[in-house]
Formats: sequence, structure tokens, C-alpha cells
Amino acid sequence: MITVRRSGDRGYNKIDWLESRHTFSFGEYYDPAFESFGPLRVINEDWIKGGAGFPPHPHRDMEIVTYIIDGAISHKDSTGGGGTIRPGEIQRMSAGSGIVHAEFNASPTEVCHLLQIWIMPSRNGIAPGYEQKKIAPGSMENHFARIAGPDPQANEVRLVQDAEIWVAKLDESNEAVHNLRPGRKAWLQVVKGDVSVGEEKLKAGDAAALTDMTQIQVRSRAPSEVLLFDLA
Repeated sequence: MITVRRSGDRGYNKIDWLESRHTFSFGEYYDPAFESFGPLRVINEDWIKGGAGFPPHPHRDMEIVTYIIDGAISHKDSTGGGGTIRPGEIQRMSAGSGIVHAEFNASPTEVCHLLQIWIMPSRNGIAPGYEQKKIAPGSMENHFARIAGPDPQANEVRLVQDAEIWVAKLDESNEAVHNLRPGRKAWLQVVKGDVSVGEEKLKAGDAAALTDMTQIQVRSRAPSEVLLFDLA
């Protein structure tokens, strides 16, 4: 079964330095039909003005993943973790028993475009931590590559949850296939481009909940980039 979540139906917020689209309920935006999808709790698509960002603020008991679409963001947290995250990299922060962090656009002039993803952990109160990895060059070209999971390999970050994140960058008229194990479901988020899944056509910002399926076939109608969340 494929249930589509259109980009324009997402929650929307705009202030002087930040424009955001919320796939799931977040802050003042509430949609009882889209509070979460399994342990996937937040997908916020953010556009942050040059030189601006989020001042120090706390989190706890959440796996927070940052995926850069364009630009770069600088991160610093109370564990001593920090760095500048760019396209082609993946960052994970386990808030655990409590963490304070700040994120700022690494450019004083260019907009930073990113996805911030929250995944509910399988257990609370873990030690907070930070991790940043480069995605293996070429691994995601015209097929899916895993970039996060509970048993991370090289070029992957750890998730304290039975959840995986996969990415594919597709040239026009190419297909990426992902097999789902029995009892699992998936969320497909279109980062860029124009793709089809079954009979559904999805463009940048669109998403689809995929249930009761054993194989997911994503075909590009233009150069495209997609994230796929494989969830228990």
C-alpha cells in the first residue's frame, strides 16, 4: 500500500531567518494523521539564511540526524562533538539523557537547505553522543546505499533503534530497488527531482508511506535524490 504525503500539505513556518516544512506534527503544527510513522518522529525541511541558526538548546531521548541538501551547517554540542556538515555527509546526535547543542549556517551569505530527522530510540537515558561520517563516494549512484542503522558499517552512523536510512541519487530514467523484510514498512522522502513509485508520481518534498510491500521500486523521471527509511 502506498499513502502519499504531498509537499504542500506539510506544516509550514517562516520567520526572519528560517523557513520550514514539517512532515509530521512539530512545535505549533499539529496533524493527528501525521504525528509519526513508527519510530520516525520528525522530518523537517529547513532553509536557514546565511549567518543564522539555532542558538544553544536542549534535547533528550531522541536520535537526531542531519542531512544536508545544499550549503553547510556548523554544529557544536555539550559532549564536545562538533563539525561542519556538507552534502555527501551524514550526522547523528544521540540526545540520550540530555544534550545541549547549537547549529548555525556555515556561510555568512548562502542559504543552507537541510533535512533534520528525529527517530525515537529503542531505549531512553543512554549516554549522549555525536557522530559524523562521509557517505562512500559513488555508493548511492543509481541504487540505494545505507547510511544509518543499528549495526553501522563504514560510512554509516549508528541508530539506537531498529531503523535504517538509505539514500539514492538517480540519473534520469534510472531505477533503484529496495527489498523489505517481512513485517517491515518504509517511508520514502523525495529530496530532489521527480520519481514514480508504483502508479504514484512524487516530486521534491513529496513523500510516501509504504506498507505491506516486499519490494520498493523507485524510478526517476528526472535527476533525483531520495531518502528511504526502513522501519520495524
